[in-house]
Amino acid sequence: MRELLIGIDSGTQSTKALVVDANTGKVLGSGSAKYDLISGLPPGAKEQHPETWRKATAFAIKAALKAAKARAGEIKAIGVSGQQHGFVPLDKAGNVIRPAKLWCDTATIEECDQITAKLGGAKKAIKATGSAVLPGFTASKILWLKNHEPKNYAKLATVLLPHDYLNFWLTGERVMEYGDASGTALLDVRTRKWSGPALKAIDASLADKLPPVISSDQPAGKLSTATAKELGLQPGVLVSAGGGDNMMGAIGTGNTHPGLVTASFGTSGTIYACAGKPVVDPQGEIAAFCDSTNRWLPLLCTMNVTVATEMVRKDFGLDHAAFEKLAAKAPAGCDGLFLLPYLEGERTPNVPDGTGVYLGVNTRTFTAHHFARATMEGVTLGMNYGLRRLAQLGVKARQIRATGGGANSKLWRQIMADVFNAEVVTLAVGEGAAYGAALQALWCWKLQSGECVKIEDITDEFVKLNRSQTALPNASNVRRYAEVQALQDGASQSLRGVFATHRKFVLTKP
Repeated sequence: MRELLIGIDSGTQSTKALVVDANTGKVLGSGSAKYDLISGLPPGAKEQHPETWRKATAFAIKAALKAAKARAGEIKAIGVSGQQHGFVPLDKAGNVIRPAKLWCDTATIEECDQITAKLGGAKKAIKATGSAVLPGFTASKILWLKNHEPKNYAKLATVLLPHDYLNFWLTGERVMEYGDASGTALLDVRTRKWSGPALKAIDASLADKLPPVISSDQPAGKLSTATAKELGLQPGVLVSAGGGDNMMGAIGTGNTHPGLVTASFGTSGTIYACAGKPVVDPQGEIAAFCDSTNRWLPLLCTMNVTVATEMVRKDFGLDHAAFEKLAAKAPAGCDGLFLLPYLEGERTPNVPDGTGVYLGVNTRTFTAHHFARATMEGVTLGMNYGLRRLAQLGVKARQIRATGGGANSKLWRQIMADVFNAEVVTLAVGEGAAYGAALQALWCWKLQSGECVKIEDITDEFVKLNRSQTALPNASNVRRYAEVQALQDGASQSLRGVFATHRKFVLTKP
């Protein structure tokens, strides 16, 4: 009988599931389900019903099992990757109190300011947890509930993150693990313990509402009888600690050694590396996360990547291949047209009031192909802002491992190589987060079975590069993009006061 794993990636737009052979690392089957955000919310609010994730996960798992022709008794372990930072509030009975506020929700700016002020300012906030208090993180969402929905806050018994909620559905256990918990802005990443000052800045009783935090190599629990019946599996299957999508993406891309950097080009953009010690940015621009291998994951996040390219692609009425062909007609640098891609606000740099701005529009650049390529370039330049900051903190890349939807484009991979001035490679298994969840589940299962194995032993054996898609930097384009980068950085700085004024205009306009 085969020994199989299930890896799940519950994201903002879809949930994916993979069935993976535990002995070869081969993906035997996959399934997915798409969904949307709740519509009609106020500006900045981004929410989803956790029930949506649960239903999508069940659908994706069943589809993957069917594709793999897997029998229930073959499944040995399950791992869950989930979008980071979302706030899932549960009552004592384990019921969801209200929809989850997501990582991309920027409606909590005032709460961030309140928490930061109570901690004594930005520097002391970073001292308390290792990270600044940003709208994307979970902490401000909890205070938002207390400030805006006190009746719901009074029901709050447990704070969970999206992947924790799926683990709860699978096992009935309420736990967190170090990696995802470090993205709440409540955990001291240096000690891996909840920060007393950060908790008190929200509520003196908040500690009682936080679940136990376990190490990343430990199981979250075992598959419950009820959920096993729903999925057509046997109860008692091991469920690993799981983690945030970036932590699982690091495992799934083999980023378990210093010197490698993963760049994820999805709805949001993330760049992160494996570190043997905390990498705390005194400016708070780089998140000093823990990873899901019991080490650290210095990370930058931009909120606008395929958000921008998909908006333009759909507006032009093109499929992905036609959009790439169109963008290829414009030269590198787009003759001076560039995008400041803050469509959903921005996290790195921290510009929550930001909007999208195309600069350099003239009779020469007002073409569909210029706008298509400028969008690709703009979001990549935005990510490079953080990559340069990582280098200043001592995290330098010898190779960029690209994942996410943007990595499927040959043109975009070349733009990445030219903007980052580094070799860009892709992976044989493109679903890095779901694959990483399966590999972490394998690690956990082996350890629970008494084997002595390191996570890097597993990733070194199973994670393979797709060498045919390697992109190397073009020296001429590297110079051109350095010039555009300077323009984008300058525009970002110059327009921040305008963004704040614009937000007040939008919120007060009748």
